[in-house]
Amino acid sequence: MAFRFEHLAIWKLANEYADMIHRLVMKFPKREMYGLASDLNRASISISSNIAEGSGSDSGVEFKRFLGIAAKSLFESISQIFIARRRQYITDDEFGIVYEHGVLLAKKIKCLQKKLVC
Repeated sequence: MAFRFEHLAIWKLANEYADMIHRLVMKFPKREMYGLASDLNRASISISSNIAEGSGSDSGVEFKRFLGIAAKSLFESISQIFIARRRQYITDDEFGIVYEHGVLLAKKIKCLQKKLVC
């Protein structure tokens, strides 16, 4: 049995984003392991988790709600990469790559929300 979310390109994109974030936070100072690194990792994982959870909904309204939660987790993670860059845990190039991936993911989430019938 395949789950509906496994076929969603947006879910795959969100997982790629979470993997990018994970690789970055592994380079953070050890003192951040239970602080910014943990928060950033959790926020990025929450994106694909909410897409998956929403895809199991019986209604478009409910799926849209979960996509909204996924978008909020994405915004949270973007805010956190700004902090990571300011603290010099990531380079400007790393920031740019993650930021652009986040912009693409945000656009795709918004697009899917608009396509869902309520």
